[in-house]
Amino acid sequence: MAQMKRTVIVASAMVALTACAPAGYDGANSGAAEPVAVAAAEPTAAVEPEATSSAEAPADDVAPQQPPANVELTDSLTGKKVARMGSVVTDQDGFILYRFDKDTNDPAASNCVDKCAEVWPPALTDGDPQLDDVADNLVGTITRQDGTRQITLDGWPLYRYIGDQKAGQWKGQGVGGTWFVVAPDGKKNLTCLPTGTPKPVAPPSDAEQDEKSDYSY
Repeated sequence: MAQMKRTVIVASAMVALTACAPAGYDGANSGAAEPVAVAAAEPTAAVEPEATSSAEAPADDVAPQQPPANVELTDSLTGKKVARMGSVVTDQDGFILYRFDKDTNDPAASNCVDKCAEVWPPALTDGDPQLDDVADNLVGTITRQDGTRQITLDGWPLYRYIGDQKAGQWKGQGVGGTWFVVAPDGKKNLTCLPTGTPKPVAPPSDAEQDEKSDYSY
């Protein structure tokens, strides 16, 4: 099994309410900041020709770096079932994890960096996470452009959503039409989808800016 381990945290959305909205979610009183303009995140590896060099993956001879001391790592991945959503994967704190349609799994690469990664913190690791009802042979890692390692499931990089403010929430489902709860086999869990296309919350660094353009991720 490839090496791996922990997660970071990131944003909430002004979700279009549906019968599948997470328990306790109140779209009218979510307190979510208006979205601000964010440049499209560039890939960290295996990018299209037009991708800029700043998003290139580290060279093979660059050793993975340990995450900063103040970054929360993902110690465990647990496959479980939750009401209405069904099969999901949670981290050691019970927060549900997501995958991003603009990433790739063959080869595995993350296209969520910079402000995108503020809203969707990558599940970072400094070793092997404990696995419970998640197949060992499906779990791996990629090296991000900053040298940290991110956990993958069936090749798909995993993320947490800062809009989920407590364990078991899945307010990130369907955000931007590209973010989905990940199932224990690495596939998208499409059991419960919003009726509209929810927008992500503003990145923490932009939360106080008075910009109201749509996000690009």
